[in-house]
This record gives sequence, structure tokens and C-alpha cells, in this order.
Amino acid sequence: MMETLVQRAMKKDAESFIKLMEEYRQPMKKVAYGFFQNEEDVADVMQQTVLDAYEHVGKLKKAAHFKTWLIRILINNCNQLYNSKKRMLTGVETAEKTYVDEYPWENAFFSLLSMLHKEDRVIFMLYYGEGYTTKEIAKMLAMKESTVRSRIHRGKEQLRSHMQGEEWI
Repeated sequence: MMETLVQRAMKKDAESFIKLMEEYRQPMKKVAYGFFQNEEDVADVMQQTVLDAYEHVGKLKKAAHFKTWLIRILINNCNQLYNSKKRMLTGVETAEKTYVDEYPWENAFFSLLSMLHKEDRVIFMLYYGEGYTTKEIAKMLAMKESTVRSRIHRGKEQLRSHMQGEEWI
């Protein structure tokens, strides 16, 4: 069924594309929150991703790769916004809202993720939040699979250290 929707969307069927975006809204939101902790930035990158995906969906080679393709666009948009904000913010702290969703356990997950470096947060979100394999993540992020595995390991050690230390209490 999903591949049929993708094939229709590839032929610029707006209704099918909208259904796909509704289907993948939550996974996209989770990945975006791996980069940003405020709703405005997440909304901005998601909106840009939807626009980019609709504009280029006809260029998708295989319908089965739609979700990976969509998440890759999202990650690129997150990196662009992150880098532009980093250039704009010259040491100025911004107030950030935390992610609140209908699943309370996700608040704890995002709280833990915020302790990691940006690059590691994305990998954790893709691996633990979305269930991608290390091989798939490596392809999406254009890095070696061994690098993905080592960042997962390093991140787990960092989280373990935070949870055992006073910072977690």
C-alpha cells in the first residue's frame, strides 16, 4: 500500500503525497528534535522538507526508498538551519522549549538525547528512535558504518556516565 502511495506521489498526485507526509510526520518530528529542542525550528525544517520533497519526488528512483530519501532531505535541512543559526548566534543564548508529545516516555528520551553532541543525537534518533540499521544510517549520513557504531557506543558511554553522576540527579 505504501509503495502505491509513493508511486502516485511520484506522479505528482497531491492527495497521495499528503497521506505520505501524514504517515511520516512523527518520524520526521523525532529526527528534527534530535537537532533542535524548540518547536519553531522543528516546524521550519519540517515545512522546508515537505516543500523540497514535493518538488523533487518525481526524481526518486525507487519507491521502496521513500522514507530514507525523505529523512535524508530532513537531515540536510536540519544541518542547513543549524549552521545558519550557529553563524547568527554569536554566543547569545536562546530560550528553548522542550518537546512535549502524547507519549510521556519520549520526553525522557529527548532529555537524554540533549546531553549528547548534535551529530550523536541524530544517530541515536535514527537508530533507537526510528529503528534504522547502522548500515542505513551510514548511507544516509555519508559516513562509514564503523563510525556510526563507534558514535553509538561513545554516546551510550556518555549517557551512562551522566546517569551515574550527579548531573542526572
